[in-house]
Amino acid sequence: MTFLRPAPTQETRSHVHAIELAASPEEVFALLVTPSSIREWWFASRAIVMARENGCWSAAWGDDEDRPDFMTAATIRVYDPPRRLVLADFRYYARSGPLPFHAYFTTEFAVEPRSVGSLLRVTQEGFPAESVADEFYEGSERGWRETFESIRRYVDEHLARAPMPQPLPEKEGKRR
Repeated sequence: MTFLRPAPTQETRSHVHAIELAASPEEVFALLVTPSSIREWWFASRAIVMARENGCWSAAWGDDEDRPDFMTAATIRVYDPPRRLVLADFRYYARSGPLPFHAYFTTEFAVEPRSVGSLLRVTQEGFPAESVADEFYEGSERGWRETFESIRRYVDEHLARAPMPQPLPEKEGKRR
């Protein structure tokens, strides 16, 4: 298992992705920390979440539970439902071998209410700027786009409701 921690002066890069969803902030936050939901929208074979500050968030892929193809585990640093979830201290395992670099990743999920549903934004930081991390960085970029589309499908199939009516515009000035 690879523990990812950078040198203190390591230059890093990040990803930021956002998507509007037709679900309440509570529903969106719940799909981030509910193992059965995570398995469905992230296509994980298994997921375990201890949903609390300093809890554990983990997922694994592969048919053989005793020898997964890939797994990731993180510590929940911030647990503030339904607004914010921050994962840190990531541990990665891939049957194909360790990553060719050291890093300290943090992933922040922020959920904001919108007039119709919610905005989900993820910020993943800590990708080394060196070229040895380019392939992993680019794969993560593609992965987040695909994951957000999968989350949208999950919300549309399981949570979405008819659009909520838009509030009427307020009239300028008040008359008595």
